[in-house]
Amino acid sequence: MKKELTRQQYLDLYYYMRLNRAVEDMMVKLFRQNKIVGGLYSSLGQEAISVGTAYALEKKDWLAPMIRNIGALLVKGVPPRDIFMQHMAKYDSPTKGKDGTSHFGDLDNLHIVSPISMLGDLIPVMTGVAMAGRYLGQKIVAMTWIGDGGSSTGVFHEGLNFAAVQRAPFVLIVENNLWAYSTPVRKQVPLENLADRAKAYGIDSYIVDGNDVVAVYTTAKEAVERARAGEGPILIEAKSFRRMGHAQHDPAEYVPKEMRAYWEARDPIALYEKFLASEKLLDAKGKNEIEEKINTLLAAEREFAENSPMPPPELAETCVYCTGDDCHKIRAKWERPIAEVTPPRSSVKAVWTVPGFGSGKGSGGANAPIHFGDTQPAAREAGNKTNSANGGKPVAKMAAKAAPKKTVKARAAGASRKARR
Repeated sequence: MKKELTRQQYLDLYYYMRLNRAVEDMMVKLFRQNKIVGGLYSSLGQEAISVGTAYALEKKDWLAPMIRNIGALLVKGVPPRDIFMQHMAKYDSPTKGKDGTSHFGDLDNLHIVSPISMLGDLIPVMTGVAMAGRYLGQKIVAMTWIGDGGSSTGVFHEGLNFAAVQRAPFVLIVENNLWAYSTPVRKQVPLENLADRAKAYGIDSYIVDGNDVVAVYTTAKEAVERARAGEGPILIEAKSFRRMGHAQHDPAEYVPKEMRAYWEARDPIALYEKFLASEKLLDAKGKNEIEEKINTLLAAEREFAENSPMPPPELAETCVYCTGDDCHKIRAKWERPIAEVTPPRSSVKAVWTVPGFGSGKGSGGANAPIHFGDTQPAAREAGNKTNSANGGKPVAKMAAKAAPKKTVKARAAGASRKARR
């Protein structure tokens, strides 16, 4: 870790990682008390990824979390009570008790798009958000996350290609935590680095230690600013480890004990505490103050959540489909003149030149020009110039050589026919 940020930024990263872990620890207790009605997914050991990447965004930027990105929600400003109530399906939750997991967002204020269970689908969605922000002149960046397993879905590739073609201001975080449920990453991806998948779409990528929160933040910050400056989408592979099972119901007995022990020794919070202490940014007193602040906050948030009522039965038939203004009143926020994106200023003349269709390797291994049917090949236009697809031999000689030889008998028969005519 390098000392590059302000003291407050260092402490912010520490606070949010500790808050992330404390929120999840409390939800585990609620789950075991049967107070959480849906699935519960842990980000134990991955807190540095969610916190470090989300902290690199500005308030106006947009994000779409996945199931292990509670830290990103906290950084964006979601209060812990909303997370508690959402998983407890309470009436005061963001979805009014209609969802028992993490499927909620805040489009109007915090610019959060709800998670999508079909893995990979958030990539084209957030590409669209990024494009919309550019169209409206907002200069925003959109960010979402995907796991190593989700990076093998078709829509991952379709979405990333779409973002690349559109040069969208979009940052994708690939959380390589070594396990797609019970499938190790080496069983599903024949690559050393998942970041290499960016090469197929002509976009840049980074690889970062996902357990080093400062490295994660500085890498994400650079990627965000490059995307905002118009350099197109960027992929970041954060290498880490999923220290719990896929969800609370999964004991993860398929994970080798030695592997778990190795990564537990690289706990991102413990590593960061050592760094902060070595740089004299955090002492025992400061650490205790942060712990007390978090404990006090979560005690109040949990009490509020537990006292929230369950939703009334009649609510079940409402807000199932969006019906317009009575559902939401979100409108486009223009930050550029609309005339710039409407005719005639937005019109582009359909003019292009087609000299050929590119080039490629011929069967002989040399470069072979490719032409449209109505475009004469360069070799034909130049007479007997050499044809690179045939080892540089003259075209005329090649044609002669290619013509079939007549036998003596065939020549005699031809002469006889000519004499009869």
